Amino acid sequence: MNNIFVHHVYFWLKHSGNIADYSQLVAGLKKLSKATTIKQFHIGRPANTNRDVIDSSYAVSWMLIFENEADQAIYQTDPIHLKFIEECSHLWSKVVVYDAVDA
Repeated sequence: MNNIFVHHVYFWLKHSGNIADYSQLVAGLKKLSKATTIKQFHIGRPANTNRDVIDSSYAVSWMLIFENEADQAIYQTDPIHLKFIEECSHLWSKVVVYDAVDA
């Protein structure tokens, strides 16, 4: 893959540890995975690792791989993405995004 675009999003829940909120967010991300420009995705939770460099304070991670930056830009305004934000943004207190391109 040349010029891939990796979009990694970390979510902190407003009600940390709330199973219903966690499940709703994961369900929302599964619906969001249907956006057509997404090549691959991964929905995760913190691994059971413990080192000084690891931040496991988030609740859910969402990693997307796009063919290129243009496809990621299309995703940002995709109706499926906008619907996800509308339906799930009340669940999180913080979101951090890391975008990366080929080195």
